[in-house]
Amino acid sequence: MFLLVLRTLVVYVLIVAAMRLMGKKQLGELQPSELVSTILISNLASLSIESPDVPLVTSMLTVFLIVACEILVSALCVRFRRAQRLVSGRPRIVVREGVIDQKRLKELRFTPDDLLEALRAKDIFELSDVALAVVETNGSVSVQRTFAAANGSLGLKPPKAKLPSLPVLIDGDWADDSLAALGLTREWVLAYLRQAHTALGDVLVLLCNDAGETQLVTKKPKPKGGA
Repeated sequence: MFLLVLRTLVVYVLIVAAMRLMGKKQLGELQPSELVSTILISNLASLSIESPDVPLVTSMLTVFLIVACEILVSALCVRFRRAQRLVSGRPRIVVREGVIDQKRLKELRFTPDDLLEALRAKDIFELSDVALAVVETNGSVSVQRTFAAANGSLGLKPPKAKLPSLPVLIDGDWADDSLAALGLTREWVLAYLRQAHTALGDVLVLLCNDAGETQLVTKKPKPKGGA
C-alpha cells in the first residue's frame, strides 16, 4: 500500500510538471497535437500507477519524451507558419451576414445541426443576428453579432463597418478566407503595404474591415548585437 501511495504521489507531481512545461494553452481548448499528447500522458500516468511491475523511471521518461515532442511541434508552429497550418489548420468562416457558407460547412464536415447548436450555445437563435461565425482551429465556433442584434434597443448609431476587423495577413501569410469575406484582393493589400512602406515579410498582423479601416502591426526589428 505504501508503495502504491508513493508511486501515485510521484506520478502526480511529475505529470503536473509535464503539463506546466507544455504551457497554459493545455488548460483550455486543445489543438490536435495537444489533445493527442494529453491523451497519451494520461494513459501512461494510469499505467504507472496501476502496474507496479512497470518501472516508474521508464514510464516517466516516456511521458517527458511526449512533452519534448509537443514543445518541439509548438516551437516549429511559432517559427514556421506553414507548420502551424499543417498541424492545426486555419480558422474558417462559415456564416457571413446571416448567410451560411454551405461549401465550407461540408469541407469542415459540420452539419447544419452542429452549427445551429454552436450558435445556440452563444445565445443566438436567429441566423440574421450573426454578422460573422468562424470555426476555430480547435473546433470551437466564434460568433460576432450584428450591430442591430447587439445594440438595437440602445438607439446607438451603427458604425460604417458591418463586419468586424479580420486578419488578412498573419505573420506575412495570407488569410484568403478573410479577404473573400471582406471583398478584398491581394493586390489591394499589397498596394496598401506599399503606401505604408512595409514589406510583406515585416507584417505581424494586418486587420481590415468592410469599411476599409485597417490596423497594421509590424514585427519588431531583431536587436543588434550588444557591446
